[in-house]
Amino acid sequence: MNLPKVCVIGAGSSGITVIKSLKEKGIPFDCYEKGSDVGGNWRYKNDNGLSNIYKSLHINTHRDRMEFRDFPMPPTYPDYPNHEPIQKYFLSYVDHFELRKHIQFKNGVKHVERTLDGIWKVTPEKGPSKYYDVLVVANGHHWSERWPEPAFPGKFQGQVIHSHSYVDPKTPVNCEGKNVVILGMGNSAMDISVELSRPGVSKKVFLSSRRGAYVIPNYLFGKPLDKLTEKIPTWVPFFIQQTLAHLLIRYGVGKMEDFGLPKPDHKFGSAHPTISQDLLVRLGRGDITPKPVITELKGKKIAFADGTEEDADVLIYCTGYNIKFPFFDEDFIGAPNNYIPLYYRMFKPGFNNLMFVGLMQPLGAIMPLAERQGKWIANYLTGNYQIPTEKEMLDWIQRDEAKMKKRYVSSTRHTIQVDFDIFMDEMKKEMDAGKKRAEKLGNQLPIQAKAESLSLVSNAKEVSPKKKLARV
Repeated sequence: MNLPKVCVIGAGSSGITVIKSLKEKGIPFDCYEKGSDVGGNWRYKNDNGLSNIYKSLHINTHRDRMEFRDFPMPPTYPDYPNHEPIQKYFLSYVDHFELRKHIQFKNGVKHVERTLDGIWKVTPEKGPSKYYDVLVVANGHHWSERWPEPAFPGKFQGQVIHSHSYVDPKTPVNCEGKNVVILGMGNSAMDISVELSRPGVSKKVFLSSRRGAYVIPNYLFGKPLDKLTEKIPTWVPFFIQQTLAHLLIRYGVGKMEDFGLPKPDHKFGSAHPTISQDLLVRLGRGDITPKPVITELKGKKIAFADGTEEDADVLIYCTGYNIKFPFFDEDFIGAPNNYIPLYYRMFKPGFNNLMFVGLMQPLGAIMPLAERQGKWIANYLTGNYQIPTEKEMLDWIQRDEAKMKKRYVSSTRHTIQVDFDIFMDEMKKEMDAGKKRAEKLGNQLPIQAKAESLSLVSNAKEVSPKKKLARV
């Protein structure tokens, strides 16, 4: 079989499972990784200049839910390990499946463009440009800092950082003995607030939020919470699941406003939940002071929506991330306001040789989802899956967007939201349906190998800017 050659951008948790599936099917590929090792965001002090995690980070999904299905985590791992064993797990995965030799480390992708023949011209940071029949994008979506828009009025005379830069209480700013204001209600905001509120770490910690959120613990009734919820069948209607979950949180955890947090303006399950075993206890002890949203920066003071002002030395924005593809021209493919319409969060209609992997925000771990996407891509490239028509893909996207808008509050955080178990099932069903379509066509290869025949000085015609724009 004259299989197409694939370029995979990124060797994080999503990229490595894709190349594992490609290798198993004998599909030729190159994987480019900007850092000196695998792991992406889970690699502490990653030298790729993009990924960054704080020293105290632990997973908030049970290890059994997070692991790749083809490579279980060691049973000696705790329920919610920190980043060190998780990174070791990814290293073991790469070594076990002998993937390391296929990855070009310290060599990110500088630019990607598409020729008129549909071939991808990939220019790495080091070495000459190469041509590929297929492009798989797995560059992650937790690295480009998103700041408040519009910015808060006034000026702050203290130190300001984004949570992406936070490493520990002394890095990159020293928070010891200082008043710290943290804006956000996501997992990073919870973790950083809890860490800085420990005795002797900072003077005072204020947690400011734009809207209310449900804070749920890792454990409930003595059991890991996500191990309890995984027992709910996916066929149970969402409104029933939502009612049961709301009652569980209401009587097992309590009202958020009883802890000084704003009352959520939505039902449980209509926004990405925040997981923290310690936050509510710290709030109850007075170690963390809840505040409404910031209204003005006033030198060494910060004003809040309730009319109060607080002295502050450090301001930490935990305001999420932008989805970026720095190797594409902006007029070619982008994600304005974090919106990018993709079929099953993977295929872009109009392109039969471009896939995105791991570009989703699941209620659960992303690794098994990316693993299934990798197997899906490998089946597709070997003729064992056939994509639907462009119209069918666009119709699916429209239906999915309508469903997500109906369920979730409007936010850039929810543009790529999926429900873990439901989405896993839906992907499996579509893979089976696509297999039947492929069999009817005689399992023909959807993409013919052409890139290998192009030399690095190929005179292949490049897509003009206007045509690039027309393809989007």
